[in-house]
Amino acid sequence: MRITPFLISAVITTGLVYGLNKKWGSIPPIGKFLSPQYGIWQNAEPADKDFTAELKIPGLKDKAEVYFDERLVPHVFAQNDEDAYFVQGYLHAKFRLWQMDFQSYAAAGRLSEILGPGTDSAVLNFDRNMRRLGMVYGAKKSLEEVEKNPLSKAACDAYTAGVNIYIENLKESELPLEYKLLDYRPEKWTNLKIALFLKYMSLDLAGPENDMEYSNAKSVFNSTDFDKLYPYTQDSLDPIIPKGTIFPTPSFTPIPPVGADSVFSSWKNSTAINEFKPDQDNGSNNWAVAGSKTKSGAPILCNDPHLSLNMPSLWYEMQLHTPNFNAYGASFPGSPSIIIGFNDSCAFGFTNAMRDVRDYYEIKFKDDSKQEYWFNGEWKKAELHIDTFNIRNKKEFYDTVAFTIFGPVMYDKSYSGKRTKNDKYFAVRWKAHDPSNEMMLFYKLDHAKNLDDYKEALPYLNCPGQNCLFADKSGNIAIWQQASFPVKWKRQGDFIMPGTDSSYMWQGTIPMEENPHLINPERGFVSSANQLPVDTAYPYYIGGHHDLYRGLLINRFLKGMNNITPADMEKLQTENYNVLAEFILPLFIKNTDESKLTGDEKKYFDIAKNWNKRNDPGEKGVAVFENWLDSLEVEIFGDELSKVQKPFTWPEQYTLAEALLRDSAFSFIDNINTPQKETLPDEVMASFKKIVPVLSKSESEGKLEWAKYKGTTVRHLLRLPALSRVNLNIGGGKNIINAAKDVHGPSWRMIVQLTDQTEAYGVYPGGQSGNPGSKYYDSFVDQWAAGKYYSLWFMKAGDKMDKKVKWKMTIDKL
Repeated sequence: MRITPFLISAVITTGLVYGLNKKWGSIPPIGKFLSPQYGIWQNAEPADKDFTAELKIPGLKDKAEVYFDERLVPHVFAQNDEDAYFVQGYLHAKFRLWQMDFQSYAAAGRLSEILGPGTDSAVLNFDRNMRRLGMVYGAKKSLEEVEKNPLSKAACDAYTAGVNIYIENLKESELPLEYKLLDYRPEKWTNLKIALFLKYMSLDLAGPENDMEYSNAKSVFNSTDFDKLYPYTQDSLDPIIPKGTIFPTPSFTPIPPVGADSVFSSWKNSTAINEFKPDQDNGSNNWAVAGSKTKSGAPILCNDPHLSLNMPSLWYEMQLHTPNFNAYGASFPGSPSIIIGFNDSCAFGFTNAMRDVRDYYEIKFKDDSKQEYWFNGEWKKAELHIDTFNIRNKKEFYDTVAFTIFGPVMYDKSYSGKRTKNDKYFAVRWKAHDPSNEMMLFYKLDHAKNLDDYKEALPYLNCPGQNCLFADKSGNIAIWQQASFPVKWKRQGDFIMPGTDSSYMWQGTIPMEENPHLINPERGFVSSANQLPVDTAYPYYIGGHHDLYRGLLINRFLKGMNNITPADMEKLQTENYNVLAEFILPLFIKNTDESKLTGDEKKYFDIAKNWNKRNDPGEKGVAVFENWLDSLEVEIFGDELSKVQKPFTWPEQYTLAEALLRDSAFSFIDNINTPQKETLPDEVMASFKKIVPVLSKSESEGKLEWAKYKGTTVRHLLRLPALSRVNLNIGGGKNIINAAKDVHGPSWRMIVQLTDQTEAYGVYPGGQSGNPGSKYYDSFVDQWAAGKYYSLWFMKAGDKMDKKVKWKMTIDKL
């Protein structure tokens, strides 16, 4: 009889062993996850963790040393460049492995291998979108260029070897938390993953494109009204290159096809595409002031790229020192080199050019097999690529993508892109598909010593378009908008174009010397903030989507400043003044009849009326103003835009502001759906009254103060609140120099004064470690939110015994 209890016990034990080691839906295997030896407990890092280590690993040519300061910033000293990149790869993997691995999966369209298909196949659709856009296609072309160049190939090979040495020696207990949550392991790193990561940044930093949305609008509005809604320049523009600049005669003059405008106007789109688009405010601020305007007499360079606020952070701060170069700044986990930073001789930074280098063409296939398409009067063979998607816990999914002379057919009858009716074929032509070697841009800048070296680096930047900022210790300052920009006629690429012949194809590339640039201007500064780079005197069509107010305000401040110090630049980078409110709020006040307001309405009106026009954390007027502006935009444009089939894009805030300031009888003020003719006071009053319930609700919840209202959050990549930093006490916002929005904002603030002994300051919203169980996971966030900076220690070879050294890691060849 004793055998029965034994069998029952055995069955229960077997069941528990099986159950605790099986993944149930999104729940990881509980046994492994909670294991004291291998589970999450091993990710709890002691507050006094010692990062001192002596390692012997294969792959190095010589001995390297890493000196960590108290913020866990590594200062890498290597005997040659390849060893520096090897150690960089090793450190990126040690502190940010899951992040770089996960992002490489995203870039390659492989997230469904980790996450499954997702609700309503959302993850699979994201993967299909990335592959159909040509991310892998473009990355492979770029990798070919990278590996043709012995310098970039050596850097990537060494970096990849460093990552893989770490992965190969990684114990299960040391796996980052996210691997345990998602129950998978890292795969081997490759140079293709580096190329994919840089291509992912090309997507994230590319200028917004609204081809589908503009095409839908163009089918409803005539050219005059379309240009009112979506103008290609601005009244208040203060461009990167000062107004009045005389530009040379262009090398190319594009020839538009006969009747191009009528073709665009006759577009009848029966589709509604909802793409996976980057934040249209992915931009930045940068500026450099000459020694003639600084207290020290040396140039000061400043940069703060505005990107998604992620945990772990997009950036990893570090220094790389070899006999050939010595660079410090922000690096990308997943790629070698310092990306935004400085060296012994100069400093460099970037902002988005915001130009459209991604266009769509409607393809006419012979039949649904997609084997042939009509081009230049004949049927041309398409290349059919079959993509295999390995979906976690599901059958493989196969996707056939046709490649045309323009590029991959992103949307067809098998992939709707969430269209209501997928009966058309659209190929995408994207500059990121072209062979390029952006790796050499960063390599060259890290090694640069002067202005000529800066110019020599720029041609390597093909995509995305950037405003490349530079300053050196010889006193030079410069900015150059650089990429391989296609020559376009006015409005080319703003709409879907016919793909049946070559007449709508790009006709050339703007030479680098004809790209907007400014070197050592008399005014003593150069700057950019994603605004249009030039006025309408520039001979080439710019296109794209551009900011207005940040650049205008930065230039206003810089024009009036002298004896500038780094502290002045810190204040300017964190400036919360709302210049849009300066322009448009008086018009709101003027057109409001206070006698017609209720008690509650009068209370919120007075808050706006008495507001100091600063987006500081405790101000209540910001929420009133922002809601009022949004509501007025709906009142004025909503009736006309309701005639446009989705998707459409709303006009920019500056479009509304400038239109009303220019003409109080702006043609879109009247509501076409009512018998009476509305006036500006009617619309201003109606829009204000509609926001009062929203404001009252926010106030009752204690969330009317600006920081509480917008709730700036640094989100974990998996969108897990417990691993994020939420509701930070920070001001700023859209149109503000301090561009902190809800989950988007200044991702790395840097100020470099190029005195004989370089003086630099910086901060980013995160921490050096990607481990949520480490105190270094989010150790910079509060400093960043408060608008404070760290002094950046630019360590020298003779500083190895300095008290700033907290830990030392020695890495020797095996």
